[in-house]
Amino acid sequence: MAETHTQSQEELLDEIKTQEPAKAVLFNDEVHTFEEVIDQIIKATGCDLPTAERLTMEVHHTGKAIVYTGELVKCLQVTSILEEIELMTQVEV
Repeated sequence: MAETHTQSQEELLDEIKTQEPAKAVLFNDEVHTFEEVIDQIIKATGCDLPTAERLTMEVHHTGKAIVYTGELVKCLQVTSILEEIELMTQVEV
């Protein structure tokens, strides 16, 4: 039975890899200031200030923005950092 479990884990990993790149999505809220969101995007993604400002404005005007695209593990790290200040996020694969 352990072999079947291992095989299904490997199949799942293969399936996840074929669905990459994943996307880290940030949603708008009425709680955080622009500065808080900008700072957290920089902390989470390592992007520069102009990029973080552009993403923050996109979230504000459209309700959401893709703040990072790449490996699923990295997207999960990005959303985890964004959620440190209770921002609303989602990972799409």
